[in-house]
Amino acid sequence: MEHQRFFQRPAVQSIVGIIVILAVCAGILYWRSYTSFVSVDASIISAPIISIGPETEGILSSVYVKVGDTVAADQPLARIGSEVLASHASGIILSVQNMPGQVFMPGSAVITMIDPAQLRVVGKIDEDKGLARIKVGAPAEFTVDAFGSRIFTGVVDEVSPTSDQSSVVFSISDQRPTMQFDIKVRYNTLQYPELKNGMSAKLRIYVR
Repeated sequence: MEHQRFFQRPAVQSIVGIIVILAVCAGILYWRSYTSFVSVDASIISAPIISIGPETEGILSSVYVKVGDTVAADQPLARIGSEVLASHASGIILSVQNMPGQVFMPGSAVITMIDPAQLRVVGKIDEDKGLARIKVGAPAEFTVDAFGSRIFTGVVDEVSPTSDQSSVVFSISDQRPTMQFDIKVRYNTLQYPELKNGMSAKLRIYVR
């Protein structure tokens, strides 16, 4: 009761109200400090692929998981010879070579998976389309084709230091190649569990 009465006091309510107003104003000023944005339409939700295979040559005898399964860290996934393949982290199974009797060599992938916590919105941007203005920590918004016009939020987590040589674009005016760079945007994966690996997205990154 005393705890409730404390927060019901006019002075306390006024202080709480002022704090909330200040927080809102700070948020507005933060966003307004970014005067424009850079659009990145070619984007996809993606996480690094984790490949799991044997350390020594052996014959696949058992597989304990299937595509789409959620696994815990150190969970047994398959057996090759006397070696048990286990997950290095919790995650989702993407592919399984479920062919008992097949021989697998060291380094070959029997199972692939991702860690959902590592999901990012990965976009490709031409070097002359605003790349120099994008900074790590800049706020970002994005939409996902599967969810129409719904807006999700995040922050720039990484700007690739090197170009993607496989995605060269040629300028019509002078035929010089225009390099593309990857931009990664981090978002709260617990807040947006509906976002899945491989979904197409469009980014809007706010810049000063």
